[in-house]
Amino acid sequence: MNSGDPLTKIAYLANKLGLFHNKLPVLMRALAHRSYSHEAGGESNERLEFLGDSVLSLVISEYIYQHFPHKSEGELSKWRAYLVSAKTLAKIAKKIELGRYLLLGHGEDKYGGRERKSILADTMEAIIAAVYLEYGWEQVKAFIIEQWEPYLTLMNKYKQPLDPKTLLQEALQSKGSVPQYQLIKMEGPDHNRIYTMAVYDQQRLIGKGSGQSKKQAEQEAAEEALKFLAKFPE
Repeated sequence: MNSGDPLTKIAYLANKLGLFHNKLPVLMRALAHRSYSHEAGGESNERLEFLGDSVLSLVISEYIYQHFPHKSEGELSKWRAYLVSAKTLAKIAKKIELGRYLLLGHGEDKYGGRERKSILADTMEAIIAAVYLEYGWEQVKAFIIEQWEPYLTLMNKYKQPLDPKTLLQEALQSKGSVPQYQLIKMEGPDHNRIYTMAVYDQQRLIGKGSGQSKKQAEQEAAEEALKFLAKFPE
């Protein structure tokens, strides 16, 4: 990938998303962090973030209202907060490797902006807004539901979004098992150490996760395990 040509990078992302093939400048704006705009000129994605936040909230609210009629208002509110949180947005951004395509200023890029959860979350909101503006309501609904499907699936199994480790513990205990966590990788300097944990159901690997502490990595691994078990229960 030619990192010196923004449109070349953006074309790769458009192909991955299946959108914006003939509208690369629109996608480029959605990817433009304010640090990039300060250096290169042009508008940043901040106004798109503003709109995307509201579009996401409405799509998720409508979907869970229609598909989970037995959940109370309080339960729906907790799930919506979880589904539209910066943490969930950042996870979805990482799933599509959005960090590779961000347009960042040199300083932001140098100091880890491509992995910063707040930037990833904001950019996902900007992309959602761009999809809505260019393709309309039905297309943005389809885009969001497709990207959020692993998280929406959790609503079928759990009353409310507890922390992943607790949910996994309860899920496996109901089958007479317990999750077992193992540190499988540790990398980076002392001041920026990254831990990777694996979690097993007996001998079966059911999830991996990384974080800046073992506890955070365990939570990430547990969340991946819950999505895995929702698709492959046995």
